[in-house]
Amino acid sequence: MGKGQAAKRSRYLSQVRIRVDQGRFQILGLGAWYSYWRSPYYLMLTVPWQGFFAITIGLYAIANAFCALLFLLGGPDTIINAEPGSFSDAFFFSVQTSASIGYGVMSPGNTYGHLLVTLEAIVSLLGIAVLTGLAYARFSRPTAQVLFSQVAVVTPFQGTPTLMFRAANERRNQILEAQMRVYLTLDEVSEGKMMRRYYDLSLLRDRNPSFSLTWTALHPIDPSSPLYDLSHADLVRTHAALLVSFSGVDQTVAQAIHTRHTYYTGDILWHRQLKDIIHVTETGDRQIDFAAFHEVE
Repeated sequence: MGKGQAAKRSRYLSQVRIRVDQGRFQILGLGAWYSYWRSPYYLMLTVPWQGFFAITIGLYAIANAFCALLFLLGGPDTIINAEPGSFSDAFFFSVQTSASIGYGVMSPGNTYGHLLVTLEAIVSLLGIAVLTGLAYARFSRPTAQVLFSQVAVVTPFQGTPTLMFRAANERRNQILEAQMRVYLTLDEVSEGKMMRRYYDLSLLRDRNPSFSLTWTALHPIDPSSPLYDLSHADLVRTHAALLVSFSGVDQTVAQAIHTRHTYYTGDILWHRQLKDIIHVTETGDRQIDFAAFHEVE
């Protein structure tokens, strides 16, 4: 990579601020829509719908105003039946041209006008195609409505201290071939340099062929676990966090979905257990009480 390319790339990779607030490791601006102002495609995909419509209407008005000025530069004979020098007539003629409306009242009156109409028609077709693609991309993006418990707990399970948290499918459909991965991330000093390390945390069951209700993730803290011999104070000192990655195939739309959740040191409770939310009714049916989904005891 040449010096010019490296300098250009360094402008895109400006300084990134990292804040650690009560054990929460935050990269300021990560994933925020305004951070994509250098990438228009990502900006239009991530900006809220109000901003999407505002940007679309603003660009449409600016483009038609620019075309109106070009029509006015051609003189009074450029647009037939338009008031000479009228910006509003030129603007609305541009709108009719870009939208292929053609009421038949105003029309191009000379070669200059015909060339502008031809150019605007081509550009407007491309613009409509791009706008349609962006709107479809926003509507068609699959999202995972997976609820994670607010806290994770460390409690004995089958004679071994075990890290536990649970998830629930809020859509009440089925997520096929669901997969959950958990990572421990913390600060370590290696050869005098601070590094952010990632470790895999193995689960007793990391796959679910049909995730429709709830799923309790269990990680035994045995000698092979990266959490073994680590206390809560050690996790706080190293700014530790648990990163949960969930993926699967939504049966309704037959598309891959994914989501993630983070547990910080303040979200990990020791010597507690998740409150049981599955009960048997008097009729023998099983009932899940989601009102107690986040409760511990």
